[in-house]
Amino acid sequence: MTDTLTLDSAEASRAADGATAEPAREASSIEMQGLHKRFGRDTVALAGVDLTIEAGEFFTLLGPSGCGKTTLLRILAGLEEADDGRLSIGGRDVTEVPPHKRSVNTVFQSYALFPHLSVRENLAFGLKMLGIAPREREARVARIAEFIQLGDLVDRRVDQLSGGQRQRIALARALVNEPDVLLLDEPLSALDAGLRSQLQVELLRVQKRLGMTFVFVTHDQDEAMVMSDRIAVLNGGVIQQVGPPREVYEHPANAFVARFMGHANLYPVSARDGDRLTTPLGVLSAEGAGQGELLLIRPETLDLLPGDQPGENRLPATVGERLYRGSHAEYRLEVGESTLQATVNNRGRRLPEVGDRVTVTVAPEDLVTLSE
Repeated sequence: MTDTLTLDSAEASRAADGATAEPAREASSIEMQGLHKRFGRDTVALAGVDLTIEAGEFFTLLGPSGCGKTTLLRILAGLEEADDGRLSIGGRDVTEVPPHKRSVNTVFQSYALFPHLSVRENLAFGLKMLGIAPREREARVARIAEFIQLGDLVDRRVDQLSGGQRQRIALARALVNEPDVLLLDEPLSALDAGLRSQLQVELLRVQKRLGMTFVFVTHDQDEAMVMSDRIAVLNGGVIQQVGPPREVYEHPANAFVARFMGHANLYPVSARDGDRLTTPLGVLSAEGAGQGELLLIRPETLDLLPGDQPGENRLPATVGERLYRGSHAEYRLEVGESTLQATVNNRGRRLPEVGDRVTVTVAPEDLVTLSE
């Protein structure tokens, strides 16, 4: 098993994987129409969610704690009932269908395994409950154990295995029942960073080989951008934006999405003259930036030049703070009465230090405007 893999996007990982595919079942689409959910009198968990997830997508529900993403996942699983609205999976209305009659399985943050049983017995448990005949049960367990690269561990007790191995068993147990849709509720959040990165790769590979529809819940923006075909960003029970990771990051629908998807410099636009915007930083040329009242500048789109070097989209600044992070440095810059965050790659050059005078540069095409 590959321990490390550099991931720029889900597409890069999928293209790089040449492993033999399992025979894939036909994937199922998911359609949600006007889903509402309230807890008590004052807590609105979902406020009219309309969302379509395409068959075979790796789709991520992303947002802060309490935004409604886990409630939405539980409604998909049948573990919660919507107060109003309609849900269909694979073209079948399942709004009132109980969980055990939906072709959906869920992988939770907690492994929920039987520690006193072997890997084989854990994998076979759900099949036994479904009444699958012993011979077919054994064949499926052997197939999924080999597929998830656990074939040499099937006779070990679960409590003898590492956290990463247990999470792979939880995934295999969900897959062995051959559901149409797999729901994943922050399944990697309890793992350390290195193991988490490794299992992100494995999840992508499994989803690619099976061609199954995966719905993944996370509050981790980086994880969502690495793994997803598309992302839905939620806040307050409302979907703020749906789109591919790059689109959501580079062209957020509003200020909430911009802030949640990474570091964001946001400034009010007080006047316009064509593509020239007047902001607290000064006048900036913003090619095709849109008509929003807020200017978004991502820190990594900025560069720093030594001293004062006037010109278009060049801002004189003083370094107020520097955090050195090896491959890059993060800066807090003082531009007049405003502050600006910048992330600068360490390319072997001299990095400006606290107190230095610098010139901040940004390309017009890297500036975006949006609404609050």
